[in-house]
Amino acid sequence: MGAELFESRPDLLIGAADRILGWSLRDVCLQGPEARLTATEHAQPALYALAWTLWAELNDRLGHPPAAAAGHSLGEYTALAAAGVLSFEEGLELVAVRARAMAEAVGREPSGMAVVLGVADDRVEEVAADRRSAGGRLWVANLNAPGQVVLAGTLDDIDWLVTNQRRLGLRRVVRLKVAGAFHTPLMDPAVPRLQAALRAVGMGDPAFSVWSNVTASPITPGEEGCLLARQLVAPVRFAASLKSIAASGVGTFVHVGPGDVTAGMAKRTVRGSRILVVSSIPQAGEAATFLAV
Repeated sequence: MGAELFESRPDLLIGAADRILGWSLRDVCLQGPEARLTATEHAQPALYALAWTLWAELNDRLGHPPAAAAGHSLGEYTALAAAGVLSFEEGLELVAVRARAMAEAVGREPSGMAVVLGVADDRVEEVAADRRSAGGRLWVANLNAPGQVVLAGTLDDIDWLVTNQRRLGLRRVVRLKVAGAFHTPLMDPAVPRLQAALRAVGMGDPAFSVWSNVTASPITPGEEGCLLARQLVAPVRFAASLKSIAASGVGTFVHVGPGDVTAGMAKRTVRGSRILVVSSIPQAGEAATFLAV
């Protein structure tokens, strides 16, 4: 994953990253095995570092800042670093702490996530609330796009959701291949460790507005640490963030990072907008050319 990026920015992805992480980011990304790469403590730093490097490639070609930014979950750290609130190194250090703390929280109790497709947000919220009223532990974790809501909870609760989806009137429920119930109260044990790391970082002023996953509105300078800590246990309101950005006058959205998952969310959420993908260096050049017109 990302071989061209390691060649482009060895100073960051090999030099700085290895020093901060204490392990070789290049080896994990390019040599695997996959189980090591997808482990929370490795996957999060890898995704952050590669996404930020793709942003740097795009930014070098743009000549002007974006109007706004939003990141999905971990991507919020990349967005804040892109805006200059964090340096690359500060962001990577925070992400590494976050990843280790989340991995440790996951280890306390088996948990998971499942996406509910084709069902209104309110109905999915109701299903989770009813399950909690009956003694379960199930919460809305991600509001990704219209008709795409992720629920998270203990494995027993995810099993219950999958087994009873038809009885509950849910069109389709798909279990996700993730380590645990992120963005729910099951991540409470991870919060103090991340808070301590956040308090040690001086946040800079943003070059452009960054929308919060927690509030789906622009982050007020000085609130970054509080919101990033809350993000561990609160739903990611990504669809609402995209709609709010579009309402501010933005008509083009650019996914920056490996893959194209958030581009798909944007297509469903801000219909009629232009959606671009920058998941490679050539695509950074193509996007910059398009945005310059």
